[in-house]
Amino acid sequence: MTLSFLREIGLTPGEIKIYEALLDLGSSPVSKIHERTGLERRSVYDILNKLIEKGFITYSVENKKKTYKVSNPQRIISFLEEKEASVRIRKEEIKTKELPALLEKFKETKQNISAEIYRGKEGIKTIFEDMLHYKHNYFIGGGYYIINKMPFYWQHYNKRRIALKVHWSILVRYEFKEKLMRDSFFHERILPEEFSGAPAVVFIYGGKVANVVWGDEFFAFVIENKEIAQNYKKYHKYLWDKVAKERKRLD
Repeated sequence: MTLSFLREIGLTPGEIKIYEALLDLGSSPVSKIHERTGLERRSVYDILNKLIEKGFITYSVENKKKTYKVSNPQRIISFLEEKEASVRIRKEEIKTKELPALLEKFKETKQNISAEIYRGKEGIKTIFEDMLHYKHNYFIGGGYYIINKMPFYWQHYNKRRIALKVHWSILVRYEFKEKLMRDSFFHERILPEEFSGAPAVVFIYGGKVANVVWGDEFFAFVIENKEIAQNYKKYHKYLWDKVAKERKRLD
């Protein structure tokens, strides 16, 4: 049995090791837990106290000797529910009280032009989350990569995009012409076959331009500058109006 999911909900490797040991041993004193896990005795005490605070284990005292055991595993569910409620409350506090001051400070120190690199799925998610703040996003060389490579994230993300009425205008690569989306906030035209190439897409949103590579390792280079973004929007408009074709003209 694997307990790796415990790390996903916030337990440390030491907490998982002791929790697993108590699952196997049953009710046990510190000496047995220390022997089973190989952790320093002081660390064992510290971790046991943290697990007790979280409600994952309990203890009893007999003949002035403490023994510890795992609580009903249903506690994991209530722990998650408490954590989610706490996050929701904290999110609202941060959004209304703390974030405005941070944003003001950020604007004061922000340069006229900046460039950032993002890697991996989490890095790419950061860009997509940022795009939700702008009512119209533009793409050159689209190939539905997020749908194919991050399907679970896409399902939830797209529902939020539609709820926020964020429009996407996508210049789709020729080889994906049969996969056009169908919703009120998706606008697509097909680029000529000559524009086909590597899985790289240009995103334009707000005052930002992101060059995203959907290779074995996801990579994005984002430039933030109003003038550069405006020029890319002009490129997009020219391709949209003069070069790309609507689906019905390909059938």
